Amino acid sequence: MANGIVLDFEKPIVELEKRILEMREFASGGSVELNSEIESLERKLEKLTREIYSNLSRWQRVQLARHPKRPYTNDYIEHMTEGFIELHGDRGFADDKAVVCGPAMFHGRKVMIVGQQKARDTKSKLYRNFGMMHPEGYRKAMRMMKLAEKFSLPVLIFIDTPGAYPGIAAEERGQAEAIAFNIKEMARLRVPIIISIIGEGASGGALGIGVGDVILMMENSWYSVISPEGCAAILWRDAAMAPQAAEALKLTAPDLIELGVIDRILPEPPGGAHRDHKGAAEILAAAIDEHLMAIMEMTTDEMLSKRLDKFRNMGVYYHD
Repeated sequence: MANGIVLDFEKPIVELEKRILEMREFASGGSVELNSEIESLERKLEKLTREIYSNLSRWQRVQLARHPKRPYTNDYIEHMTEGFIELHGDRGFADDKAVVCGPAMFHGRKVMIVGQQKARDTKSKLYRNFGMMHPEGYRKAMRMMKLAEKFSLPVLIFIDTPGAYPGIAAEERGQAEAIAFNIKEMARLRVPIIISIIGEGASGGALGIGVGDVILMMENSWYSVISPEGCAAILWRDAAMAPQAAEALKLTAPDLIELGVIDRILPEPPGGAHRDHKGAAEILAAAIDEHLMAIMEMTTDEMLSKRLDKFRNMGVYYHD
C-alpha cells in the first residue's frame, strides 16, 4: 500500500496484499512450493481491486482525490516533461508557492506549465499554503500564460486545489478580481490550453486557471462550485454531512461529463493514481498529446470560437 496510508474501503485489498507478501517471503526459503496458491490469491486480488474501485461512492472518490500520496503537479512534471524551468513572481506583489509555472519540453514540443501544487508534510503544506492560491498566484499564472502567448507555446494546466485562499489579506489584494480577470483573459488567449483536473477542483480557486479548449479529468478527482464540507456546513450546519453533500453536488467525473462540464475521463492505474505515479502520468500525457495535436490543426480563430462555445453551452438544458 502507498506508504502505510490506507482508506477504509481499501483495507480488504491491503489485507490480501499482505497475505500474498507473507506467502512469497515464506516460499522464498525454498522449502515449500506455494506458486499455485500465490497465483490464486493474485487473481483474487485483481478481481477484488476491480470490484471495489468500480463501485466507489462520490465521497470515496473525494477521499481518493485527497489521498496524501496522490501525484501532484510536480510529480506529473517530473514524469511527463523534460527541461522544466520554474519561473517565479507576479511582478507586482510576491511569488505564490501554491502554483508552479514555467516552460518545459513535452513530447518534443515546447509548452508552458501552470499547476497548483500541494504538499505531503506539515512544513511543505504551509509553504504551499495547502494548494490554495492568493491573488498574486492568479496574476503569476496569467503572466506565464501571456508569456506563452508571446512565444506561441501551448499551455498545460494542472488543477488540484481545495479552493482559492479565503483570508482577509487575499480579499484585500483583490482575490475575486484576479480570478475574474483570468477567466476573461483565458477565454481569448491565442494559444491552445489543455486543462487537467488531477485531484481536487474547488470553486473559483480552480476556475481561475480553468478555462481552456479541452478539460480532462482523472477518474478519481472531483470538480465543483464548493467542497462537500462547505456545502454541508451551509445546508445542514454540520460538516459531518459531507458524504451526503458529495452525492447531491454530483462532483465526480462521470457526473461532469454527463453535464458537459468536462470533455474526457482518464482511467487511473489499478487501485488509483496514488499507487502508480508513473502509470498515471503516462495515461495523462497520452491524452494531452492527442488533444493538443488536434487543437493545433485548427486555425486560431476556429480554436477561440470553439473555446467560447464550449463554456457558453454549459448550463444549457432542454425540457418539455
